[in-house]
Amino acid sequence: MKTIQIDNTWTLFLDRDGVINRRLIDDYVKTWAEFEFMPFFKESLTLLSPLFSHILVVTNQQGIGKGLMSEQDLARIHQNMQSELQGFSSKVIIDKVYHCPSLKSANDINRKPEIGMALQAKKDFPLIEFDKSIMIGDSISDMEFGRRAGMITIFFDQEIISPEEEQLIDYKCNDWKEVVALFLNK
Repeated sequence: MKTIQIDNTWTLFLDRDGVINRRLIDDYVKTWAEFEFMPFFKESLTLLSPLFSHILVVTNQQGIGKGLMSEQDLARIHQNMQSELQGFSSKVIIDKVYHCPSLKSANDINRKPEIGMALQAKKDFPLIEFDKSIMIGDSISDMEFGRRAGMITIFFDQEIISPEEEQLIDYKCNDWKEVVALFLNK
């Protein structure tokens, strides 16, 4: 697998469920007790954090829109996630978490695959250049989000995709060890 050449002016965008933490099938992570980091995620972010100017999370959270959890529930999950990452390594820094609570049917500009969360990030961190950004996700909407914003896309190969969807993907990885290898040739 070919490595990706970057410098510390690049930005890493991460989906949450299925990338940072295990996705719950036909359910939502509604409490910290349901949150489980993906294998080797913390170790990988320790290695990758120094390579990027910013690491940002962009996550659809329609469990809020469905009334299954509150904004406060989500904030607690993200606070605990950040605390655990910082406790693991001071090198691990997620600069900000963006989320869209809207239902898929709402056609919200902030809901992936739309790029509203990327535009919010650019407003918060004006030096972000989307052509020097990477999106890691486990769904086609993540890949569409990355492609629409002009980013390199890395797909956690977890679902069957069509040939048309394949065109949205620059790299495929099965796990975080493969992601690290893309950047560090390890």
